[in-house]
Amino acid sequence: MTLFKTAECVTPKHPDKICDRISDAILDLCLSQDHNSRVAVEVMGGHGKLYVIGEITTKNKISDQNINAICERIAGQKATDICIAQQSQEIAQGVDTGGAGDQGIMIGYACNENQEMIPQELYLARSLCRHIYQSFPEDGKTQITIDQYGNIDTIVASFCHASKKELERLINEWKQITPGVTWGSDKVLCNPAGDWDRGGFESDTGLTGRKLAVDNYGPNIPIGGGSFSGKDATKVDRSAAYMARWLAVDLLKANRAKEVIVKIAYSIGIAEPVMAIAEIDGKEQIDLLLLQEKLSPRGIIQYLGLENPIYEKTAEWGHFGNSFRWDDYLTINI
Repeated sequence: MTLFKTAECVTPKHPDKICDRISDAILDLCLSQDHNSRVAVEVMGGHGKLYVIGEITTKNKISDQNINAICERIAGQKATDICIAQQSQEIAQGVDTGGAGDQGIMIGYACNENQEMIPQELYLARSLCRHIYQSFPEDGKTQITIDQYGNIDTIVASFCHASKKELERLINEWKQITPGVTWGSDKVLCNPAGDWDRGGFESDTGLTGRKLAVDNYGPNIPIGGGSFSGKDATKVDRSAAYMARWLAVDLLKANRAKEVIVKIAYSIGIAEPVMAIAEIDGKEQIDLLLLQEKLSPRGIIQYLGLENPIYEKTAEWGHFGNSFRWDDYLTINI
């Protein structure tokens, strides 16, 4: 029996990605003025409306004018409503002492299937999406299904303002320039619902954190924590997921493994993780709790430089496999 895997990718102009990008641009603005800013901001938009809501605690005042400038740059419109409060003091009392900003289980993953060390189906879907986006920087999606041998079985591509004929041309072009692309079938579906010219907020709504599988490793790898975008690094949903990826890359290379999955769990208000393990090729399990200090929120922020305004870029094409600090080989001996 043939086994299949499928993953999708969306462009930075997709409604959900527009919201992710605004959330992370607001975070970057706060961090550029105060590295210790606490930020948790969500955005929802669509059909002429754009709402920004969340918590910001920072030494420098972030005005509605600042936020609207970001919204206009990314979404082309001002916010309909902005509702920003400070971080709850009951949460802050645990974070101020170095504790995690929430409980949760964060997943890190790395594999040897391609240069980005992410699942091949996601790697191919992202590569094709980027290629089409160069010609049509619009709202769009790609989806690729591969068999157990890595052969492409089906391609789906839907892009605003791009005709079926133009998409077929770009896919054929991508086939020629992408190394390692092999075919088990030649099933290509371009704009399968028909060509379309209304995209983004004009035709659909968007919400921060709604593309978690795209942001992580695709649907075939577990997702532990919540959304990344709009959250500062005291929120382990984000920072510990980055650290888990860093550890997974290190263990993959050090052990010349096929795949590594790292799982780190936290309790709100406690600095050290309650669990930290790595599984190598589904067999060997390593206890990572000896790295407790490095796995605390403060330790992660220090090692990965997460106090800096680096986040808007992460919201565009996924948080892993895009040459961020946590995609590099570690300097920590495990």
